[in-house]
Amino acid sequence: MPNKFNCDTSVIFNGQVLSLIENGELGEKPEIFISNVVIAEVEYRTNIQKEIGFFGLNVLKQLRKLHDEGVIALHVIGKRPTREEIKMAPGGELDALIRESALENGATLITSDRIQGDVGVFEGLDVIFTWEKKILREKEPLSLKLLEFFDETTMSVHLKRNLSPYAKKGAPGNWHLEKVSKEPLSPQIIEDIALEIIENVREDEHSFIEIEREGAVVAQLREFRIVITRPPFSNDVEITAVRPLVSLSLSDYSIDNRLQNRLQKAEGILVAGPPGAGKSTFSAALANYYLSQDKVIKTLESVRDLQVEPEITQYTKLEGSLENSADILLLVRPDFTIFDEVRTTKDFEIYSDFRLSGVGMVGVVHSSSAIDAIQRFIGRIELGMLPSIIDTIIFIEGGDISSVLVIKMTVKVPSGFRDRDLARPVVEVRDYKTRQLEFEIYSFGQDIVINPIKPKRFKDKPNQYIEQSRYGREKSKKERINLDIEVMKDRVILKAAPKYSSQNIVVFSDQEEIFIGSLSRKSEINLSLNNKEGRKILKEFDRKKNIYAKIK
Repeated sequence: MPNKFNCDTSVIFNGQVLSLIENGELGEKPEIFISNVVIAEVEYRTNIQKEIGFFGLNVLKQLRKLHDEGVIALHVIGKRPTREEIKMAPGGELDALIRESALENGATLITSDRIQGDVGVFEGLDVIFTWEKKILREKEPLSLKLLEFFDETTMSVHLKRNLSPYAKKGAPGNWHLEKVSKEPLSPQIIEDIALEIIENVREDEHSFIEIEREGAVVAQLREFRIVITRPPFSNDVEITAVRPLVSLSLSDYSIDNRLQNRLQKAEGILVAGPPGAGKSTFSAALANYYLSQDKVIKTLESVRDLQVEPEITQYTKLEGSLENSADILLLVRPDFTIFDEVRTTKDFEIYSDFRLSGVGMVGVVHSSSAIDAIQRFIGRIELGMLPSIIDTIIFIEGGDISSVLVIKMTVKVPSGFRDRDLARPVVEVRDYKTRQLEFEIYSFGQDIVINPIKPKRFKDKPNQYIEQSRYGREKSKKERINLDIEVMKDRVILKAAPKYSSQNIVVFSDQEEIFIGSLSRKSEINLSLNNKEGRKILKEFDRKKNIYAKIK
């Protein structure tokens, strides 16, 4: 075997050249040629705070150390690429310069890039393909400095340069933050931890880099989701590692036969709750349950960290876009898709599109209450389509099911309205366990109203609450609300003070009651002159009557 080897960028960024040297596959004291093209690429990636750049820079430092120890003979060759050559990098100009330097020095090209290697063979170079030599490892236990900060109760570890490490310990809904060491982390230690993480992710067949941006990288290392951030994205180097403490089945949750039957029939499910409540754990249990029911299950995740069975394929962003992933996923025809982290408007559109295409969906949504999860869809889709997209909301709190709401559409006069002419399509939101009506959602003028029907009672002092509520209602009914009247070409707008927004009110002209309505979030009621309420208000306004309101 020749003793001269020229490394391209790929084997520096994945560290394979060090493995070849360590295993003795390049012979005794091989001559290693590193082109200035490679160094320039590593330097560029490091300057824009890409974690792969820091890893590549560490590989170069290791090569220099091996040279100093006499293990290899290191040569830096060639000229730095010009700005024009860098601009042509996607077209292969920099790779061509690396192959040219290998040819000039009579060296064997070492690469992990299939195209680079094949072109090198065509040009007459001797080529070592490291991707051919890589042996997939069995799922061995991880050995990382990061794991020293974890114990059996640790949910997440938070490391920041020059600060003591912290860990979140406990269980969903019952955790506390604890300092795990009094010693602050030196810059060298946190860099060592970051490099060790990236090295293990790149070598382990069960791990992968999910996202890499300037100053941030998100990696999935086995069951650990790890985020490494640097300036300019964060004000300092920080590492956050999260792992699931438990893997549960559906039987571990508060689910009776009725709810289990509902889950078998439901096709538009939202799993809602605050951060850390256990939404993803429940969603994974639901996915595994559907799998046991002989359903084809897929997941769609920005970061693939759901703990699901191997039969369930986990999809992430295709070419940086979940929309591209959705196009492919529809062709796979799953029975259910677990959509982890429905957050942006585009995510809500993808969820809606899948439901309207007939795919069963389980969407994970951050919200502080079950009704808030529905509100995140309002304004993004038409109200009349809401029950066709969502039929069940499961609110998770403290690691278990707190409440379940179901949705259906009906046509009726909304609660609090007296005139039958005000009948309209109303989305009813009911408590699944008690079947009681909790909320009504309907259009009123140009606004969407979410009207709570059943006020929550204080469990500890119900009588006191009832008395306070009665007193509050009586006081509110006596309170007079001044209204500003604005007459437009085709409508009349009633405006109240902002503190009355979203309230149900009774509108009066002098002592005569005109109608009952709901103020919008802007404290307005828009009345078309095509309906009798609008015409009545205009008539009373023209007669200079005193128009005001009271809380219903």
